[in-house]
Amino acid sequence: MFEPIETTTILTPTRGYLTGYTHSLNPYQGCAFGKDSCPYCYVRAMPIQRFASAPWGDWVRAKVNAPERLARELATLRRNGRFGSLRVFLSSATDPYQGAEARLGLTRQLLAILAASGPFGKLLVQTRSPLVERDLDLLVALGDRVVVSLTVETNRDEIRRQLTPTSPSIARRLLTLERLTAAGLTTQAAISPVLPCDPLPFADLVAPRVRRAVVDTLVAGDGAEGRRSRQLGLPARLASLGYPDWLSSPVPDLLLDALRQRLGPPQVGFSSAGFALDPPSQS
Repeated sequence: MFEPIETTTILTPTRGYLTGYTHSLNPYQGCAFGKDSCPYCYVRAMPIQRFASAPWGDWVRAKVNAPERLARELATLRRNGRFGSLRVFLSSATDPYQGAEARLGLTRQLLAILAASGPFGKLLVQTRSPLVERDLDLLVALGDRVVVSLTVETNRDEIRRQLTPTSPSIARRLLTLERLTAAGLTTQAAISPVLPCDPLPFADLVAPRVRRAVVDTLVAGDGAEGRRSRQLGLPARLASLGYPDWLSSPVPDLLLDALRQRLGPPQVGFSSAGFALDPPSQS
């Protein structure tokens, strides 16, 4: 179900997990990757879904006036002397390159506005979709203002098919990272959350294709020390696949160490601080 809507504001002040950013930017509400995909997604348990008229994965609302709102809000920040410190996370509660974007181009319009706006702090583009390659020209124009972060949760495509069956294949996402890196962009593999994987081969796959990586878990990354993941039924889902103890698995630590060896410790972060692009703790 697709619904065009208008929004009164598009830049949302951040808090909590995204403390490394001043604002989030979400051109869409909802997600069309499918109700059976991404069972760990915390947004499906938020009030926006509880009051929706369709199951999560079956509805999308497009903020059709988002480009106009962004231009106005950037102008206000500039007048108030806050534009230079702007740090934007695109997007925190939806994928900016889900299917509707191919037709509507809202994310592309937002990138064009940001690319033409002058120097500001940082823009992180977070997606799992190879559609991001379409906007290579604008991303290159943004230069060192932008980091493109692509979700890659595992190196095992059978795990991807079992838990995120409507998402692009692992190989296709890695190819996208490779192409963006070759174009000179700062790229990031968002291994968030880590799903069952082979940590050393996974690190070998990722490291040559990115500038940096961030690792997160179903415990640290759900904002509630694993409570949200348990409420979403992840322990039982993973147990059914043969991973009953995944929430306490040492594999994420092994993966972190392997990535730090290959990319260098400053280029590999963990959880919230990692997404903030801060140097990671070595503890």
